[in-house]
Amino acid sequence: MESETMTKGFATINPSTEQEIANYNYMTDEEMENAIQNCHKAFLDWRHESLEKRGEIIKKIGEGLKKHRSEFAELMTKEMGKLIKQGGQEIDLCAAICDYTAEQGAKELEDETRELPNGGKGIVSYAPIGVIYGIQPWNFPAYQAIRYSIANLMAGNGVLLKHAANVTGSGLLLQKIYEEAGLPKNLFTVLIIDHDQSDKVIENKLVRGVTLTGSDGAGKIIGEKAGKELKKTVLELGSNDAYIVLDDADVELAAKTCVNGRIYNNGETCVAAKRFIVVDKVYEEFKNAFVDRMKQVKAGDPTSDSSDLGPMARKDLLEKLHDQVQESVQNGAEVLTGGKLQEGKGYYYPATVLGNVKPGQPAYDDELFGPVASLIHAKDNEDAMRIANDSRYGLGGGIFSKDEEKAINLAKNHFDTGMIFINSFGLAQPNMPFGGVKDSGYGREHGGFGIKEFTNAKAVMVLNK
Repeated sequence: MESETMTKGFATINPSTEQEIANYNYMTDEEMENAIQNCHKAFLDWRHESLEKRGEIIKKIGEGLKKHRSEFAELMTKEMGKLIKQGGQEIDLCAAICDYTAEQGAKELEDETRELPNGGKGIVSYAPIGVIYGIQPWNFPAYQAIRYSIANLMAGNGVLLKHAANVTGSGLLLQKIYEEAGLPKNLFTVLIIDHDQSDKVIENKLVRGVTLTGSDGAGKIIGEKAGKELKKTVLELGSNDAYIVLDDADVELAAKTCVNGRIYNNGETCVAAKRFIVVDKVYEEFKNAFVDRMKQVKAGDPTSDSSDLGPMARKDLLEKLHDQVQESVQNGAEVLTGGKLQEGKGYYYPATVLGNVKPGQPAYDDELFGPVASLIHAKDNEDAMRIANDSRYGLGGGIFSKDEEKAINLAKNHFDTGMIFINSFGLAQPNMPFGGVKDSGYGREHGGFGIKEFTNAKAVMVLNK
């Protein structure tokens, strides 16, 4: 965890070496207030900038991300431990989001003209609402901030970012790239603040919307605080996504894909594959293939191409994950591979598979934010879907079946989540909506949906007399 080196600051820690990277001071309340006011002042001009001009700058931000690709990937690996090759993939995704938003944003935000019932003229105009405050986590230091900020900048809003403390350097590098691309100064501002100060940002009258990516517990707190101030929120929260292996699945494809879906980004992904629900007909075959592949996963130096798994981002997260594994075992789960804390430097946890996972265990009920897979036995296809939906979460999920049309129909009509992958595992797609239901939050990002979340849909009407 970030260690406090002084009463008004903190140090970032490399989770692979446990060495300090940098020290930062928190803003004073006065500095924070000035930053909010300056962001609002920049917004007052930016809201009148043409959609074409906004798109041009966002396109240049994407180019800037590509230019800083190696630097950003190395920094993310130092700050939170992701494999360096996956850091490069993250920057590629961020650049693609900038390109998509620059190309499609103007179309999404253009006025709509409607004929009124009495023959009059109606115009629907999507106007920016002001300063949007984003509270973002550490697991995708570039992408999490890009996801909400690029859409809101295209919409004409100002953007404040409170990044997770352990990836402060990543937030500041993003601000540098934005300004190098020609974004007006102060329009995108990183706030280095603590939780009490964050509450004051939500209360600030110049802040018009709040978006959070985090746990469901954090979502309830932020949603309540913002709701008290009558401010719109978008909440993208945790999940324990189910990947269903049906009786007609390609088992080898399913096992290979599910291992990747569990260990990608060191298993620290809200939309990762976490619960693996396998029907009786193929259970033993899948279990053997899946466990064998998980045993071969090599944890090690995240800067090395030979490593499959890097360290967890912080020591407290490592300890929490291990506690969840131990509690699950105490309540009847069995360790099929892994499950032991490693000796030596770095916050490493082995690729782990838990069997005999049942309700009442953290491995069944909660989100395990690390490389631990929950293997669940289902009687048949119908039972598998029941178990998949037996969760307070609903962010993503997956279905494996050789009958693609059947899988698509199950996803559309029965899977109670926001995103479902068929015979595959993936993260965000720039042109598809991203978000969940139930305790995984509400609101959508990407795919043209996120760009309108914090806009004012104005109805301008010319009625016939």
